[in-house]
Amino acid sequence: MDDVITDLPPPSRFLLEDLNNFTPPPPHLPSPFLVFSSPDSNKIFRPSILIIALSSPSLHFLHHLSPKTLIGTIILPEIPLSGNSIEPSLKDKSCNIYTLDENADKTIMIALVQFSVTSERAHAVSKLLIGGKINPQRVLILDSVERRNFRGKLSSDEAIAFKLVTSSERGNLTAGDSSVVKGLDYYPSGSVVDGLGAALLSRCELKKTKGTLCVSWPDLGVPVMTLVKSLLVKDVLTGVSYSDDGDYEAEYLKLSRRKDRVDSDLYT
Repeated sequence: MDDVITDLPPPSRFLLEDLNNFTPPPPHLPSPFLVFSSPDSNKIFRPSILIIALSSPSLHFLHHLSPKTLIGTIILPEIPLSGNSIEPSLKDKSCNIYTLDENADKTIMIALVQFSVTSERAHAVSKLLIGGKINPQRVLILDSVERRNFRGKLSSDEAIAFKLVTSSERGNLTAGDSSVVKGLDYYPSGSVVDGLGAALLSRCELKKTKGTLCVSWPDLGVPVMTLVKSLLVKDVLTGVSYSDDGDYEAEYLKLSRRKDRVDSDLYT
């Protein structure tokens, strides 16, 4: 007599593809879209440089810069707008696009991506930011290093940053032009970048746009804020009249301390 406890179970009567037939397909999501403040919907923006902030320090610093003018926003249908404030806030789940100091010799456009974008939606969002209504001469993407993607050791006490560039940007540097961010080493071989940052850099490569992806570590902390601010002020915002309200440093310090407390509670 067979032992129903110790004997191997009989093979399933269903194949894997048969089981998948019982799983309902995921609902179709409408495409993300770009809404401009200007009534002229046919206007094409051609900024000298487009800065796309994804990392926490870049978002905090650029959010507090002024004067900047809100010109549009990207809408992801799956992200509700009910919790957002009337005035732009760092707590909003939004992607607002600004111009900074329109009277300067070079036009700088800033995109603050404050919601998470899934890998399935990353390329759709990148198409809205680069090559559609917005055709920048140069693109700077500010992202963070993910520990799982980095080949090497990372210390939470040391702020570091690396860069990846498109072939157009690399050729530009070979021809003697200056880099959009100076003094950074290239991202180590064997390390990878994924998500929206990678999709944006791929979009630059596809459109033959001069693009630089700058990734910093860690995502929170005063040292990395100082590093990112230094890169922007010294290399990118030169010749541009701007000011900051000074609140970003105190807010960012509170956020970093709150994150440290949460992490310490997880490991006690």
